[in-house]
Amino acid sequence: MSDKEFGGTDDLSLPKATVSKIVTEILQPSPGVAFTKDARDLLIACCVEFITLISFQANEIAENETKKTIATEHIDKALRELGFPEYVQEVLASAGEHKDALKSREKKANKPGQSGLSDAELARQQEELFRCANAKFNQGPAE
Repeated sequence: MSDKEFGGTDDLSLPKATVSKIVTEILQPSPGVAFTKDARDLLIACCVEFITLISFQANEIAENETKKTIATEHIDKALRELGFPEYVQEVLASAGEHKDALKSREKKANKPGQSGLSDAELARQQEELFRCANAKFNQGPAE
C-alpha cells in the first residue's frame, strides 16, 4: 500500500534526526558498523507505510463502530487484525506513558493556580515585571 492509495501525498515523512536518534539508541554500538543515508531513508519510508496502514485499518474499525474519533482500542484492534498482536502490549504501555506525561504537563501548566497567590497579586507581579522590562528596553543598549 502506498500513500496514494489513501489519497495522501508524497510529502509524508518523519524527521530524519529523530529516526537517526532512534536507530542509534536501539542498535548496539558496533565498531565499523554504520547506518547509511539510503538505509535511513528506506527505514523512514517503511515507518510511514506502517503508520499509514495501521491508521487506515483503525479508521475502518472506528467507522464500522460509527465512531468519529479513532481511539486507542481501535489501534489495538487494527494491530491484531493486521497480524501484529505482538506489538499491542508495548503500544498500550507507550500510550499509558504518554497519558501520564500529558497529565504532568497539565499540572506544570497550572502553576499560577498552585502558587497560593490571588489573581490580583499575580496581576500586580506581572505588571511589575512588564514595567521592569519596559524600563530596560527604553534604556537602550549597554555601552
